[in-house]
Amino acid sequence: MEKTLHIVGGGMAGSEAAWQAAEMGVDVVIHEMRPQVGTFAHRTGNLAEMVCSNSFRSDDDEQNAVGLLHWEMRAAHGLVMATADRHRLPAGGALAVDRDPFSEEITARLRAHPRVRVEAGEITELPTEGQWIFATGPLTSTALGRAIQAETGAERLAFFDAIAPIVYADSIDMDVVWAQSRYDKGETEAERKAYLNCPMTKPQYEAFIDALLAADKTEFHEGETAGYFDGCLPIEVMAERGRETLRHGPMKPVGLTNAHRPEDKPYAVVQLRRDNALGTLFNIVGFQTKMKYGAQTDVFRMIPGLENASFARLGGIHRNTFINSPTLLDDRMRLRARPNIRFAGQVTGVEGYVESAAMGLIAGRFAAAEILGRPLPPVPQDTAMGALIHHITGGAEAKTFQPMNVNFGLFRPIEDVRGGRRGRKDRYKAYTDRAKAAWQGWLAGETVAALA
Repeated sequence: MEKTLHIVGGGMAGSEAAWQAAEMGVDVVIHEMRPQVGTFAHRTGNLAEMVCSNSFRSDDDEQNAVGLLHWEMRAAHGLVMATADRHRLPAGGALAVDRDPFSEEITARLRAHPRVRVEAGEITELPTEGQWIFATGPLTSTALGRAIQAETGAERLAFFDAIAPIVYADSIDMDVVWAQSRYDKGETEAERKAYLNCPMTKPQYEAFIDALLAADKTEFHEGETAGYFDGCLPIEVMAERGRETLRHGPMKPVGLTNAHRPEDKPYAVVQLRRDNALGTLFNIVGFQTKMKYGAQTDVFRMIPGLENASFARLGGIHRNTFINSPTLLDDRMRLRARPNIRFAGQVTGVEGYVESAAMGLIAGRFAAAEILGRPLPPVPQDTAMGALIHHITGGAEAKTFQPMNVNFGLFRPIEDVRGGRRGRKDRYKAYTDRAKAAWQGWLAGETVAALA
């Protein structure tokens, strides 16, 4: 059997898969098309580049499924989580990172690993021999997409991710804006003031919605459809669903007190989150958009405190490719038609940096174990990892399969735990306790198998 593992794609999933396999003693080649073949969203040729938000979302491993996934990845000595922890920024209970140092360290550590080699160049076909993981992510190249389509016999499924804009901190009017995390969440002063808040009155909000709805939008290319993932809707699409939608979504005013005018309750609030360690950049939270660039600057400068905003990056939109995993993959992430090929990351139909890296972690371990002649048992379904794998490899309805973030709705119910909103806290704690025990048991069994 071919003893080298080939990984196509050097994003979150590919980087984590490479690290896990190499640490298990397998030689790895990462095939990354950048910088020879670029994308509109990437700025560098670095591995694990963060092209959208700089947040890994909640780090609460007792009450949040994403935080639980963080915990499981840390327990498995994941490269992505360890590096994120070293480049952490204050984010009010979330795990946000300084994106450039983060990707630079991932790149350096993988290139320095004695069992990892990075080769630049585009892979355009599905190989018939060798062990491969395809982790090409949401920007899978057209040529490779055609090859996947030809092999799977199904049309490529696609939705659109929209990128939020980034504002230079020194262009924000701090006489209007104040620093506060929602409900003052966080254990330190920095965490409790991790977000900047721009207050809106009702007339300002109504004018903003009018401008948003009237703004010029990016046109779709022929053959593309606007099948958005609900967790990453452009703000103008949310506004089209109802004028109050944004005020009950990313612009909700709850849990915040205007430090400049405590007696005035804002009708709506736009939040900005720190985007780098220096605190010179802030991204507008939840403001993914497909407005044209000129329209973006006009509309966003209507936000109080951003009247003179300078933008380090404006929003954008791109096609996101994923396969119908429930019909194509087995519970070891292998393509049923070609078991020498695995898929990992967003291309499998998971959504988000964390979920993508997690699927890379598992795929890397599965592939390495198979190469080493000690195949691993399935991941327990009661873990966050297992819940995601189960969803994409059979738990989801294939006919309506759509990308999914990890959430407790994917977990098997626990008996004798109170349901409904009032029982949510105890229920979530029961889910995470059960998951941690199951994950530790699976990792311990893996270690025993390695020593046998």
